[in-house]
Amino acid sequence: MKVELVTKEDLDNFRLVLLTDLVRVLKRPDPAQPWMKSYEVRKLLKISAGTLQRLRVNGTIPYSRIGGTILYKYEDVQKLVEKNIEKR
Repeated sequence: MKVELVTKEDLDNFRLVLLTDLVRVLKRPDPAQPWMKSYEVRKLLKISAGTLQRLRVNGTIPYSRIGGTILYKYEDVQKLVEKNIEKR
């Protein structure tokens, strides 16, 4: 059995990483701007452009197209995440 020591510095680093991840996940776009662009949705969900396109094509995520810009409602993205929470 291998024994590893955890230092205060290790715990501080872990705390910073955890807080950074929580802020990223919980950060909500400006309420005055309820629409998100594709790159924002991809960054939030950590998915590729192809995956986002597949979600649009098969009707999993609603969107609006204005010219060449595709927009998504934040609430729709949030519903998609909540609907797909894995129960363990």
